[in-house]
Amino acid sequence: MSSFVQPSYPARHLGVDRIESAVGAVKTMRRGFDGTRGLSAMLLAAMVAALVVVADQLIDTWADGHLLAAWVALWLVGFSALAMFAGAARKLAITFTGLLSVWMEQARSVNADRQLWAIAQSDSRVMADLNAAMTRAER
Repeated sequence: MSSFVQPSYPARHLGVDRIESAVGAVKTMRRGFDGTRGLSAMLLAAMVAALVVVADQLIDTWADGHLLAAWVALWLVGFSALAMFAGAARKLAITFTGLLSVWMEQARSVNADRQLWAIAQSDSRVMADLNAAMTRAER
């Protein structure tokens, strides 16, 4: 007498499903990421920190016994610096990321040209196509 065993295994592994959903979530988060926002926050923090250090040095000389007044003045300088430098830091970050993207595009173009030239040196058909394109561009 024969008996047949037909076990039912799941078609998908649960661990693989979790990893795929995590990778999808990371890709979704990356698409919504704006690099200028983080850069402007860091620039703003650096500007405010520099201003607070200068204010602390100035306040330290005249605030002998008035620690509360010095503390309030220091925080006032910090918050006013946040308000003053927020726009400038944002514009600087946007300019920097724009320049960086232009530079990266130029680097990609130069790299692609080098690769095409290397291929053309070993393949006469590609070199003939390049010569024809350069001749057409000169006209």
